[in-house]
Amino acid sequence: MYYVYYIKGKKIGCTNNLKKRVEEQQGYKDYQILFESPDIKKASNAERYYQERLGYKVDKQTYEELTVKNKQLKNKNEMIHTTNTTVTFKIKSKEEVTNDFLLNKIMFLEIEGEAINLTEQHCEWIKQHLKTSQYGDKYGFFIYNGAFLEAHKSFQTEDNVFNNIRDWAKQRDLYDKGDTKTQYVKLQEESGELAKAILKNDKPEIEDAIGDMVVVLTNLAHLEGLTIEECIQSAYDVIKNRTGKMVNGTYVKNN
Repeated sequence: MYYVYYIKGKKIGCTNNLKKRVEEQQGYKDYQILFESPDIKKASNAERYYQERLGYKVDKQTYEELTVKNKQLKNKNEMIHTTNTTVTFKIKSKEEVTNDFLLNKIMFLEIEGEAINLTEQHCEWIKQHLKTSQYGDKYGFFIYNGAFLEAHKSFQTEDNVFNNIRDWAKQRDLYDKGDTKTQYVKLQEESGELAKAILKNDKPEIEDAIGDMVVVLTNLAHLEGLTIEECIQSAYDVIKNRTGKMVNGTYVKNN
């Protein structure tokens, strides 16, 4: 049973345990029951109704919303363990760490006092950087806080266009019903369009074809469990210190 209680001159609240919540935790013995119901939604609505009607502070979140949130947080705390240096996921195999698990059950990570809401980018990074506990698989898998924060900062400074592309693709079931091979074929088609545009020196078509190829590559990477950002960074890490020279319009690296 859920109760809407009234402490005159103090507050109007809602609880399913009057003795523990009002008497033991808040220390009040003199209070009035304004409404009771086995339905949490009805009790939540009644709490807000009486708060407004009697001129008391109206809670930003309803009792029902707070109850759901607290339950989610409790479940989340049972699934992860955070220290100053790591976040450990209490799971039996890496395969359990899916985007759905991270986005809908973990939702956010609190690291160095900052609550970071997880996005698809965070999920892909976490999955690729999970490490096995030194005590064995049964103790779960972890990520390093410092590395995660660095990745998070880079996500914040990046253009959001890649996220927009991924959202667009998800809304059209491209990831659920498409596959890498079809995206590769699409990439070759767009490559052909780019070749035609270059031969015609058609700048608008060149821009369009390059953009289409980036979209396809973004989706192809996602289907392979990667992000386009990581692929670009990986390639840059390989070439950034490379030396060579231009020969007949082509850059030839030194051996």
